[in-house]
Amino acid sequence: MKFNSKSIHAGSKHCPITGAHVTPIYQTSTFVFKDADQGARRFAGEEEGYIYTRLGNPTIDELETRIAALEGGEAAIATASGMAAISTSFLTLLEKGDHVVVADTLYGCTHSLLSHILPKFGIEITFVDAADPDDVEKAMKQNTKILYVETPANPTLKLVDLRAVSQIAHKYGAYLIVDNTFMTPYLQRPIETGADFVVHSATKYIGGHGDVVAGIIVGPRNIISKMKMPYLKDLGGITSPFDAWLLLRGLKTLGPRMEIHCRNAQKVAEYLEDHPLIEEVHYPGLPSHPQHDLAKRQMDGFGGMISFELKGGIEAGKVLMDSVKLITLAVSLGCVDSLIQHPASMTHSPVPREERLKAGITDGLVRFSVGIEDVEDIIADLDQALNKVKAVI
Repeated sequence: MKFNSKSIHAGSKHCPITGAHVTPIYQTSTFVFKDADQGARRFAGEEEGYIYTRLGNPTIDELETRIAALEGGEAAIATASGMAAISTSFLTLLEKGDHVVVADTLYGCTHSLLSHILPKFGIEITFVDAADPDDVEKAMKQNTKILYVETPANPTLKLVDLRAVSQIAHKYGAYLIVDNTFMTPYLQRPIETGADFVVHSATKYIGGHGDVVAGIIVGPRNIISKMKMPYLKDLGGITSPFDAWLLLRGLKTLGPRMEIHCRNAQKVAEYLEDHPLIEEVHYPGLPSHPQHDLAKRQMDGFGGMISFELKGGIEAGKVLMDSVKLITLAVSLGCVDSLIQHPASMTHSPVPREERLKAGITDGLVRFSVGIEDVEDIIADLDQALNKVKAVI
């Protein structure tokens, strides 16, 4: 099956009792055994079947099967949030004394996990400019266990050459983990270019409607099984059956939604690039993006995320964000509606200012998640808000 067919049908199992067309929400904490011997066999791993939702649930299983199929991986795990996916991956793969090489431009909470929490457990972290493969290779050591990147990076939209860095990671016997939240498997499948694991904040485009918080890990079946048992089982960061059902619903329209996100973002980026109040626009679909050629090779589209520098700095940005009407001032991204926010004071506030600036996250940077509204209305809203900025700078 091709992508849109898989996003609807992969792993689908109609209810064997009622014949329900749509996957049921198995909203139960526990499952009944027919007798004591069956319960003992399931706990011993001698018989497949459900025991307790923290250990497995039919609705969650269908989501995991579908995501793995879309990403081209062997297996997947659904978690309670994107950060649960990232932390579960690290805690499964790392031991005291291991080393991690990580891109210097990351979501703020990921940066905080790597900077402040993992080092408490004897894990060494090195931040690099992952857009430069030479910088990545210089940081690798004999005890490097993980190379971790986002591409495009949040919020600067800097890209990482996945084929190049996967070769470096494997040369040193390390795993490459890629956060694919911005692209989704519709636009980019890192496993096809050499990544070992893919993580998502499924809260974003996979859910797509701003009504669920969840995460995803995709990778080799033997290690995914280890992540699930004992790590996710004992750490407890599972998603709920209802949230899994919401994600299954979101996946059914992922392809068509991403087509509109991409189309709208391209037009908005072109509008912003020509506006006299905008100093710089970061969007891989623009020929002015320094990695535009890499984007064309590595991605099937340029995504719905834009960041830009507004003349007048942070104060002008505040006026802009306080003046939009159709566009919503809110964190998160990937919703059907357009969202705008200020990374330095919001999503990336956990990152020290000096490190933010080094990674290209300036005080005046604005992040814009372009929705699927009519693009003329999005641009009209930006235009009226920018006119208010013009009046005060």
